[in-house]
Parts: sequence; structure tokens; C-alpha cells
Amino acid sequence: MHHRIGILGSGNIFGRYVTGLARYPELEIVRVGDIDADRARRAAEEHGIPMWGDGEELYGDDSIDIVVNLTPPAHHASTAIRALESGKHVYVEKPLAATVAEARKVLAAAEAGGRVLGSAPDTFLGSASQTARKALDDGLIGEPIGASAFIRHSKAETWHPDPRFLFQPGGGPVLDMGPYYLAILVNMLGPIRSVAGAGRVGAPVRTVTAPGRAVDRIEVEVPTHASAVLAFDSGVIGTTIMSFDVWDSDLPAVEVYGTEGTLTLPNPNHFDGDVRVRRHGDADWSVLPPVVELFGAVGTKEQTRRGLGVRDLADAIEGGPHRANSAFAFHVLEALTAIDGPGQVVHLESTCERPAPRFAE
Repeated sequence: MHHRIGILGSGNIFGRYVTGLARYPELEIVRVGDIDADRARRAAEEHGIPMWGDGEELYGDDSIDIVVNLTPPAHHASTAIRALESGKHVYVEKPLAATVAEARKVLAAAEAGGRVLGSAPDTFLGSASQTARKALDDGLIGEPIGASAFIRHSKAETWHPDPRFLFQPGGGPVLDMGPYYLAILVNMLGPIRSVAGAGRVGAPVRTVTAPGRAVDRIEVEVPTHASAVLAFDSGVIGTTIMSFDVWDSDLPAVEVYGTEGTLTLPNPNHFDGDVRVRRHGDADWSVLPPVVELFGAVGTKEQTRRGLGVRDLADAIEGGPHRANSAFAFHVLEALTAIDGPGQVVHLESTCERPAPRFAE
């Protein structure tokens, strides 16, 4: 297996993909495309990538068979469709698209062209989520009854040089961070049947203090605080708070509550980290040993690298299981867009299969 990859978009997360994909010599990055061709050139030279240019040059490069789409969320749909129509398989950063309607068009383009479409988040493929999934499948905490997910502000205004996209359509805590959390929950508990959520704007103007910032103030265009109740097909009831207005808290990231105990997971934005369990009657929490290899252990310089989902896509092209697939990503997106609603119950139209566990390979 050997695949030639073109990366579209050379912004903040670009280096994380280059670092992560370096683990797989069979996945060769050969071109960088960007609306700013000079930025693409600088990124290519920094990482030793032989070709660069604008997006059209990337689409027209017949030697490339996989496009990794790292454009801002508002452009995911149009650029993914363009790449698919040029005959490329596509892996797109989260969310799959800024809206459900746009996402349907992306799925239709993949089907029409017979191309494989994958989407972040892929952190549910990491050791933490896979370890938690096995614990649930093994009945370690009995029958799952409830789950909780809590997103607090990453304080991006203090470290990201241009965080405008976080406060524009396709962003906000729900569509920026929410995909990681809901992907973890769906991987563990299966598809979601209905969502009752509500969201609002907190501070309508944000001040950016990051070093080297491109902007000083941001006008907020999307809800920055949302809560929801998620009803899963399995009968589990989930609750969530997703907020860019909570700067500090002691709430856990993700927990699952069963008839015989509780399972707690680390930050779903990471592939790895301690998964802890406490069964009824236990004197304290226990850390479960990872059931698959670590991708980028918490506390190491590799912690934030990306690329496991691209490897998953490449395996699917070769006929293997596709876990971070388009149906999974679409279902997560539909659930997320319902969270920002005015509070009514939304019965989801989509569903998906729980991804095949990696630990069973």
C-alpha cells in the first residue's frame, strides 16, 4: 500500500498532520495547497514537501489520490466536493461541513464519484476511547444508563493567532469541540435517537490577546454556551454542556454511568490518557491498561499530532474497515446542529453503525 497525499490548507493544525503522518512511510505527503500560495510554499519548504501551490493545482495533480482537507470549517463542503469531483479520496477535518444541508452534498459527491470520504474527529480511534469501549463491551460497569460530556473554553483568544473561525458559522464550542466528545460517545454507546438542546451567545465581542495575533477583537456570530439531553438508541441518556464561556471548572470531560460502576475518560481532543473505573464497592478509582498502542501520549510532544484517521481512510481504500467514515461523521454533525437549537426535541433522521473496535484486530 502506497498513497500520495496532498494537504489542502497550511494553517495552525498543518504541522500536527505532517508529524502524525510521518509515522506511516506508505502515506507520502507530496503537495501543499493553500489559497495563499506563498504560505503553501513556506509550509512545504519547512517540512521538506516537494510541491506546493494553490488549491486548483492540488485538485489537478493526478499523482495525488488522497486529499487531506484542513481548510476552515466554513469552506469544508465546497473544497471537499471540489476534491472529490477531481477524483480524489478525501479526509476532511471536523466538522464534515458547517451545516447538515452542506454535508449531504458532500456525501452525494463522494457517492457519485465512487470515492472514499472520511472525516475527523479520529481521536475515538486512540487508546483512551478504545480502552473505554472495551470496558463497556466487557460489561465492566454493567448496563450503561447515563453519560455526561463537558466542554469548557480552551482560552483560544490567549494563544491562537487568528481564532476568528471559532466564533463564525462552523465554529463555536458545539461544532469546534463537540465533534470530539460526541464521536467518543457514539463510538462507546451507539447512535443517538433524539436531542433536546438550547444555546446562546455569551460575550458578544471577544478580545484576542495571543502573541502575533491577526486581529484584536472578534464579533461573535454563533452560540458560545449550549446544553443538551441526548437520547441514545441503546436507552442511555446523555447530558452535555458545551461552552466557550466557562473558563475554569472541575467537571470531568466524559463519564459513563452503569448499573455496576462509573467510567471516566480524559479529554477527547487527545488520542491517549488515563481511563479510570470505579465499580460499586471499590475503595478508589483504578486506571485501566490501554488496549491498543498509544498514538501520542498525554504529556509528550506528540500529544497533539494528527493522522490516525487518514491511515484509517487509506486502509478503507484497500478494502479494510472504515471507522472514521462519512456516515458516522454525518450522524455526529446532525446531532451537534440540534444542540444549538431553541430547546425543542429534535428526532434525528440519520443513524450509523458503531465503528468496529480496533482492539479486536
